Amino acid sequence: MLSTAIAFVVSSIPLVNQIALKHHKFDLPSTRKVHQRPIARLGGVSICLGTMLALAVVGLLASESIFSTAVSSKVAWVLLGSFAFFLIGLADDLVNLSPVLRLMMQVFVASGVWLAGVRIDFLTLPSIGLTHLGWLSLPITILWLAGVVNAINWIDGLDGLASGVSCIASITVAIVSLFTGQPTVALVMLALAGSLIGFLYYNFNPAHIFMGDGGSYFIGFTIAGISVVGLVKSATITAIVLPFLILAVPILDMVAVILARLKNGQSPMAADKRHLHHRLLKIGLSHRFTVLFIYTLALWTGSLAIALAGIPNSVFVVIATTGLLGCSSWRVWSLAQQS
Repeated sequence: MLSTAIAFVVSSIPLVNQIALKHHKFDLPSTRKVHQRPIARLGGVSICLGTMLALAVVGLLASESIFSTAVSSKVAWVLLGSFAFFLIGLADDLVNLSPVLRLMMQVFVASGVWLAGVRIDFLTLPSIGLTHLGWLSLPITILWLAGVVNAINWIDGLDGLASGVSCIASITVAIVSLFTGQPTVALVMLALAGSLIGFLYYNFNPAHIFMGDGGSYFIGFTIAGISVVGLVKSATITAIVLPFLILAVPILDMVAVILARLKNGQSPMAADKRHLHHRLLKIGLSHRFTVLFIYTLALWTGSLAIALAGIPNSVFVVIATTGLLGCSSWRVWSLAQQS
């Protein structure tokens, strides 16, 4: 599966890049952006098609039992929603949709997936216990699905950043899903991870192509929706915390930026340079080291999620990622003192 997705993305990106540049579908440099030359922004086409192709191949070759569970029908609805979100993002890449129209379309698709059964029906809160959400299930599910989509979209500010963080999150969800007996969920995440690995070949600094809104929307909705199906399936607080922990880096970055904008009387959707990667660049980190440092943050939170899921020997993974994060943080602190 991984090889199918990787091979398709690696082989298709040059063609997608050529088409995008021919039709002037590229991301132009600006004061808010880091790149210095026009770069094609339709890489999400390859990511979406590569993921779907890998799943189709597995569906043809794998045993029927893998795709005959009750979970599979919800997974199918997630993939349908992911493709719909991809189309919304692709339309924005091509014709620049207004923010209000994009949000309305996102809410519409997320609501449809909720009606199909992909929903957060309950929360388990400390000192309170199991709380059924009732009618609140709809807005909370929409907030989660659309929120993760926009978190991935907002973190896509440096070469390889969103694709790498999303790849780490996808692999983490796959590991936890396999351990908890969710093979179908794990297969989807591995297919997405394969596409992202192939995409990183062209997207890591210096990038030759960007994923665009089509890519970030597809990735964000797939991870968010699959997390609901594969992780938020029990009444334990662990099940609720896992998705947030796995996606902690983009989610916390988005929340911090929104709060800072509101504090300054700005619109939450206003573009600026308050994101974590902008702040790290400002203190003197190189483009590549900034991306790699945020990778270590994602690896660390992912390792905590694996440990929280109760996977054997995961404590050694936590120790390793904590050590890696400690070393890279020391480097960041040293540069911050010099600036």
